Amino acid sequence: MAGFEKLSVPVGPSSCARAATSKEAAFRIDHPLPPARNTRVVALDEPAAGIVRDAAALEWGQARFFTVKDPGPTLVEVGGGDVALTGVLEDTNTVVMVSVTGENADAVAVIGTECGARGIMTAGLVVTPGALAGEALLQLRPYARILLVPAEADDLVELLKATRA
Repeated sequence: MAGFEKLSVPVGPSSCARAATSKEAAFRIDHPLPPARNTRVVALDEPAAGIVRDAAALEWGQARFFTVKDPGPTLVEVGGGDVALTGVLEDTNTVVMVSVTGENADAVAVIGTECGARGIMTAGLVVTPGALAGEALLQLRPYARILLVPAEADDLVELLKATRA
C-alpha cells in the first residue's frame, strides 16, 4: 500500500500543545471575568409577570426582577415593594422588557426613553410562540435595541445566562 510509509514520520506538536509552552503562554489573558452585569428585568403585563417570577426564583448575580405599574415611573420588585424607576436604573447595564399581550404602552415608552437617555442597553422579549406580529411587538420595537420575536418563556433564562446576569 503506497503512501503509508509517510505516516511513520513523526508529527510535530499540535497547536494545543504549542499553546502550552511558556512562549505561547505569554499571550494568554489571565484577567478574571468581569462580575455579573446589573441586569433589570421588567414584566410589562400579567402573563409576562409569571415568566419573570419563574426566572427570579433562580440564582443570579446582580439581576433584579420587576413588574410594571402603568404609566411606568414606578416598578414593583418581585418579592418586594414599589420602587422608583430612576433608582432602579442607577448602575444598571441592561434592561430586559418582557411582554406577552402588549399592555402598558406608556410604561414601555417611559422605561425605553429613560434607558435611551442613560445609554442603557435594552432588550425585549415578545413571548408569543408561533406568532410574528402582535401588540407586544409594536410596543417594544421602538425601545428595544435587541428584540427576540417570537420568544418562548424559557428564552428569558437563556438570555440572562448569556449576558451573565
